[in-house]
Amino acid sequence: MKARISYSKLGKIRFTGHRDVARIWERSLRKAEVPVAMSTGFTPRLKMAFGLALPTGAESLVELLDVTFADGSGVGADEFDEIARRIDTSLPVGMAVTGIRECAPSEASLQEDVVATTWVMAIDASDVGDRIDRINQSNEVWLERERKGETRRDDIRAGILQLGFLAPEHSEVLPSRWLGESRGVVIEAVLTTAGRGIRPTELVEALVPGCEPWNHLTRVLRINQWIERDGERVDVLSARPAHPQVCA
Repeated sequence: MKARISYSKLGKIRFTGHRDVARIWERSLRKAEVPVAMSTGFTPRLKMAFGLALPTGAESLVELLDVTFADGSGVGADEFDEIARRIDTSLPVGMAVTGIRECAPSEASLQEDVVATTWVMAIDASDVGDRIDRINQSNEVWLERERKGETRRDDIRAGILQLGFLAPEHSEVLPSRWLGESRGVVIEAVLTTAGRGIRPTELVEALVPGCEPWNHLTRVLRINQWIERDGERVDVLSARPAHPQVCA
């Protein structure tokens, strides 16, 4: 049996990189005495499969992890709440389990299945609203991007699925004090992960041309991840139909 776990990563732990987060999960699962299956080979590891890596410095309400339970462990879906509780108490400050469900064998991996993510960003720069309008009205948004040591000029417009100011209803899901600790204009964006996905820092470069993104990006938070089912975007954990509203 396999379980899909969602968890949050908030506060100072946002400066912990993806590899260190993977080590945190290994230690936490062992501490919680969760019967996770082991890989084969010279250096066996716990059978875990992470979703899209979160950029160092970014926070998230919905990070994702698939865990495979050991054969013969007898773990059933009726034990998921208790397993989630044990894991939650084993995680460090700033990380918390937010959901768990059974993952069907036929489901694609998180790396393959997730097609877009929703970000909330605080950008300390002038004329952001005007630039949002220009992007939304444009058919092309060109950006220089580096890949394998080569600089390329790419049109990223197709990867910006939605862009606008923070929707009022979404401000309610933000962590307490998040808005108060953020400087600048707070925007919301849905960015594709397919192909060469769009990073939050790349969106900031498009909004503030010629900038060093982290000089203007004072806070960034991933609030959802999406998969496609029958042509509709749905929540990756609960598979609820989603119709995000963004105030342009």
